[in-house]
Amino acid sequence: MTQDFTIKTKQLIDNLKGICAQYGLGNDGNEFKIITQVFLYKFMNDKFGYELKRLDSKLKNAENWEKVIAEYSDKDYELLLLKMSADSAKLKREHFLSNLHNRQNQEEFAKLFDDTLRDIAIFNNDIFSVKTGTGAKIVLFDELSQYISDSSQRDNFCKALVNQLVNFSFEDIFEQKFDFFSTIFEYLIKDYNKDGGGKYAEYYTPHAVSKIMASILVNAPVSNVTCYDPAAGSGTLLMNLAHAIGEDKCTIYSQDISQKSSGMLRLNLILNNLVHSISNIIQGDTLKLPYHKTGDQLMKFDYVVSNPPFKLDFSEARNDLDTKTNSERFFAGIPNVPNKKKESMSIYLLFIQHIMFSLAEKGKAAIVVPTGFITAQSGIEKKIRGKLIEKKMLRGVVSMPSNIFATTGTNVSVLFLDKENTKGKIVLMDASKLGTTIKDGKNQKTLLSSEEEKKIIDTFNKREGIENLSVVVSYDEIKEKNYSFSAGQYFEVKIEYTDITPEQFSQKMSDYKKNLNTLFAESKDLESEIQKQLNRLKYD
Repeated sequence: MTQDFTIKTKQLIDNLKGICAQYGLGNDGNEFKIITQVFLYKFMNDKFGYELKRLDSKLKNAENWEKVIAEYSDKDYELLLLKMSADSAKLKREHFLSNLHNRQNQEEFAKLFDDTLRDIAIFNNDIFSVKTGTGAKIVLFDELSQYISDSSQRDNFCKALVNQLVNFSFEDIFEQKFDFFSTIFEYLIKDYNKDGGGKYAEYYTPHAVSKIMASILVNAPVSNVTCYDPAAGSGTLLMNLAHAIGEDKCTIYSQDISQKSSGMLRLNLILNNLVHSISNIIQGDTLKLPYHKTGDQLMKFDYVVSNPPFKLDFSEARNDLDTKTNSERFFAGIPNVPNKKKESMSIYLLFIQHIMFSLAEKGKAAIVVPTGFITAQSGIEKKIRGKLIEKKMLRGVVSMPSNIFATTGTNVSVLFLDKENTKGKIVLMDASKLGTTIKDGKNQKTLLSSEEEKKIIDTFNKREGIENLSVVVSYDEIKEKNYSFSAGQYFEVKIEYTDITPEQFSQKMSDYKKNLNTLFAESKDLESEIQKQLNRLKYD
């Protein structure tokens, strides 16, 4: 059933995109808002009906619950709303999709459609609004019809959207959990989360990497913990982490400078039963104005996950960060502005330092970094690695295969921190040779099989040393290797010895000499031929 419903849900998304294309919004910058918000309205409408039926058997057994509830008194309806979970969206009866469908012939239908969505947003503002760093609220829905520039087509556009929604229902699928909704979310945003460069590139972390990070971070039951991502993007890492812990056993906190990413994260939280954390989603600059605080101190978190942008021009904000108040947070320093290519500033180094500063007393973290970070022999990179060893808070590193991210050719590793790992047993793993390379559009992409994912997770969590894959080392051993976190530098070098007779040795040396003489002669002939060609060009 789940597979069949997945196909139908993806078909609904494709049909909504088809309507946008029909009305001139295909690949338009506003298509993302329309598709995700219409999808969310439908999801909330059906979830509301599902929740009401659980509260009222009369509605559960009704052939058409919306007709039955229309006959309830206002007082009875309000009592039902009061019984609903605090995490659920609450709808007025005029908000129902069936109401919009039945009023399609009304004049100015587009206005009715926009007013309905806006009123839902206002009615649920306290639960579903994303805050900015200044405390302003970004409401749930926009006036979608306004994205159609031809005002005479707005009514028809909104009718087409409503007619697409009424023939579909989510109600039979709400018992499904993370895996289903993560698949749907990925499909819903797949065309709108590409790395487009620009001022702030939204990075989408592959599911395999997210799963590995969460499974290594959470390898024992925990509850009542806080989870944080200071560069959350669409929230893939946070969703995997919350699923590994249990959605009802953790509270999510995030910040991201991108409004689009914050909107994606809100949608992700709603789909994955984490509505209680929406109030902790902040749109704003984490490094310059970190929002989450306890009193006047930055909040400390039990778990932190992050795939921060690696390179970004933050020259305008650099001097604002380089202050006495930030000296402890950015202990290793702030990258200088390059003379050329300001966009190549290594902003990820600031995020690593911010995460180290934001860890609770027993905190754990997993951070995606460029692989060059783990071996750099100077600068901020080495200072950070030195601090991790000095404070004994490194759990290990996994170097991923090339092209694990289809949108960037940068080789990446995952840095695991654990403030409880004071005794050592640090796992350094080189998983770069795993995976299968496939073509993904114009790019190469490496996919890990489920068996390879399990091998990485189990080897790391069991702290196993496997030839040419992983080593287990101490803090002192890392110091001796000049603070290198690269597994390859700790692998044993094996030399195979073969006993041979003096005659066999003389024959091998004779063969080597012949080969060298042949190569030398060939090089002289090649040099002579090149000189002839140069002479011809000179006289021609």
